[in-house]
Amino acid sequence: MKVRIRLDPITCDGRGLCAEVLPELIRLDDWGFPIIAKGVVPENLVDTAEEAVRLCPKLALRLVEA
Repeated sequence: MKVRIRLDPITCDGRGLCAEVLPELIRLDDWGFPIIAKGVVPENLVDTAEEAVRLCPKLALRLVEA
């Protein structure tokens, strides 16, 4: 299944855990808020993306079908 990462910017409080778990697809802006790479999550990173979603303390990330 092809998935994309979606961020709810209102919910996110910029803790940066997601970027630590998935630096290949998530980087932080100057204020510590995530910037998600556009496009489909590569198949080899889907498990790691699921982990980043699971670890988000504010539940601001989710995976959606592409």
